Amino acid sequence: MTVFRVRLLPSADAPAPGEVLLDFAPGSAAATVQTNASFFSNTALPPAAADLLLLGVAAYCADRITERRETADAWTRDIGLRLPAHAPDAWPREKAERALGFLTGDRWDIRADPRSGTRTDTPRGLVERESLQADAVCLFSGGLDSLCGVVDLLEEDPERRMLLLSHYEGGQTPSAQARLFRRLRTHYGPRVRRQPLFLRPAPHHPAQEQPLPPGREATSRSRSLLFLTSALALASSLGPTVPVYLPENGYIGVNVPLTPARSGSFSTRTTHPHFLTLLEQTARAVGVENPLVNPYRLATKGEMLASSRNAELLRELAPLSVSCSHPEVARYARRPQGNCGYCFPCLIRRAAMARAGWDDPDDYPWDALSDRTLLDTESDRSADLRAVAIGTRPGRPDRDVLRNGPLPSGERLAFLDVWRRGSAEVRSWLTIGATGALAEQLERAA
Repeated sequence: MTVFRVRLLPSADAPAPGEVLLDFAPGSAAATVQTNASFFSNTALPPAAADLLLLGVAAYCADRITERRETADAWTRDIGLRLPAHAPDAWPREKAERALGFLTGDRWDIRADPRSGTRTDTPRGLVERESLQADAVCLFSGGLDSLCGVVDLLEEDPERRMLLLSHYEGGQTPSAQARLFRRLRTHYGPRVRRQPLFLRPAPHHPAQEQPLPPGREATSRSRSLLFLTSALALASSLGPTVPVYLPENGYIGVNVPLTPARSGSFSTRTTHPHFLTLLEQTARAVGVENPLVNPYRLATKGEMLASSRNAELLRELAPLSVSCSHPEVARYARRPQGNCGYCFPCLIRRAAMARAGWDDPDDYPWDALSDRTLLDTESDRSADLRAVAIGTRPGRPDRDVLRNGPLPSGERLAFLDVWRRGSAEVRSWLTIGATGALAEQLERAA
């Protein structure tokens, strides 16, 4: 087991032999958690919110540092977290371990220790309270779902003030977030504000007491935990009833494996309803009561777009959003960067845009409906399209929907229905537009 110890003061909590230090000191070169100091200010977070935020920070960094390929099955890891907490004896260890275990597919050992030091060891508020004055916090990834959610929430209540929380490490993501926010700000004015969070395991620096191991894990299932705990902490600093909105379509939420072989690394649980339930239980046990709301938990992506409260604005801004798994990959083929057009999120995106009547293949460097290379079994680019062609076929048994985790009691039929509608949405786009070899493959898989 790799054990990570979070420290808030460089002089506190000397690590045990073999422990990896996560020094959380925003703005300090000695930190091994690199983050933008501007995200933090002199207003202290409520203690419970600070503890919840540290769970997300520690889990994300530990996840990114611990390589799966080094384990016996090249997937399941044993990871320990040692967290400073305001009330360590009451810390919900089992709930947190269950939530993280379900999210990442690993075995977690989480223990809380008393905070040491003085007031300076407490993470300060995310921004000054006076500068926010928001009625709700909304996750804002730069993707199409979050864009649709922000537009709907602002249109639904003309008095609502929204604070958009973004997380990024680099690449195309921050540019897409910034572009969309500027357009939203132009349209809605000061009712919409954004708080970007840059956070990642820090690269080596001479000031660090113990630099992090050099390896990095390609998967990052815990990112949603960091995103959500940061949002909940931010909402808690505004007030105990301020909601956190998570705009994500229900089809991606349940994320049923397209094929049996994709039940591991390909079928994430980042917004699965069971994970969100476990996270809410953990947050409440810590002492954070802010509600977590997904308005689209029972809607497909296409239904989200088609029911937009401002379809004209959403259609105008949609091409600026990035839903892609790897938006930088096109540069290696000397094509425009952005939504690649062939990864699973891009395929779901195009099907949804087609449902709304907005699909344009020229917006993507690869056209999944006509590009022959995307069915080449020797190419990595073909995997998702071939899986979608198989996994959206009619007649799949209901039990498949449970392969990625249990569903909320009393809502299984509703989630089963959104899965079937989502599959039909993608299948319709494929069958209507496919040509050549793809059309033949779809016919064989029918």
